[in-house]
Amino acid sequence: METCKAAIRRRALELGFVLCGFTSAESPEHFPRFREWIAAGLHAGMGYLADDRSHAMRADPTRLLPAARSIIALAIPYPPPPAAEKLPLEGIVAAYALGDDYHEVVRARLRMLCGQIDRLAGRSVESRGYVDTAPLLEREIASRAGLGWVGRNSMLIHPRYGSFLFLAEILTGLDLPADPPFSTDRCGTCNRCRQACPTGCILPDRTIDSGRCISYLTIEHRGSIPETLRGLTGRAVFGCDICQIVCPWNRKAPPASESAFFPRAHFPVRDMGREYLLPEEGWRERFRLSPIRRAGREGYRRNLLIALGNTGREEAVPVLEAAARDADPVLKACAGWALEQIRLKNG
Repeated sequence: METCKAAIRRRALELGFVLCGFTSAESPEHFPRFREWIAAGLHAGMGYLADDRSHAMRADPTRLLPAARSIIALAIPYPPPPAAEKLPLEGIVAAYALGDDYHEVVRARLRMLCGQIDRLAGRSVESRGYVDTAPLLEREIASRAGLGWVGRNSMLIHPRYGSFLFLAEILTGLDLPADPPFSTDRCGTCNRCRQACPTGCILPDRTIDSGRCISYLTIEHRGSIPETLRGLTGRAVFGCDICQIVCPWNRKAPPASESAFFPRAHFPVRDMGREYLLPEEGWRERFRLSPIRRAGREGYRRNLLIALGNTGREEAVPVLEAAARDADPVLKACAGWALEQIRLKNG
């Protein structure tokens, strides 16, 4: 089976994954901690995380694939965010969302890797690939397979590749020898991610208070963002990279080479006012293969209005005044708040 492992790892690297590790399909050690996090309500509005059926699968990966004997953990890098152009109405999008939807890109490679498993075994083996779509404790699985450690900001960090990584897993019926887990915590006394987080969402136990996380607020959260947090989200219109940008382990990571994850031509968002006025059809076409669709058009527009208010720029006033007359009560309220912020900053 060691020969089989080597061949799978070699094929994974050919497909663009920079890390490939192997672990058993046994229950994750830290599932009770996940349950405590849910019980404390730190998952905010992500009710799907608290679903009993998904809990059962997170506690036992073989509920996803009864035949599973091993899990192949994989990572593929994406580029960190480009430097801001410092334009008056520029908005910020998380680096992972600047290119094509990673789900589609990575899923296609997982299918090819599953085909390699069948060829190596000389028979059809039950295998299923997942990329951020299954109830699995991905970071624990990755760490158990030797891919890195879970950092203070709850991200998986590799000493060479940092944390700008998409994680994926293949559950397979092949019984493959496990790799040694990544056993050292290399965050040490560094606390930069916690100090840099504008909303203080990174907790001392390396979990996240989702209800305060900018990524959650601008992507998963529906409805109005609490007023107490709006001024802390800055120019974020989709997601946040602050805790990764300040992480020392990302400074010397080699550049990502997968062109599908390179920023599309319309990023960064150079004029949030013009972006807000994009009609629905234009928005759908613009983000047709983009992770930004996750927020929905109204969520994205809500984020734009708050970010425009946080610029303090009077150039944003005409768009905000028009938005303040919108029939949508959330957009109307956010536009009113943004206008007030600009008024306060400009006297």
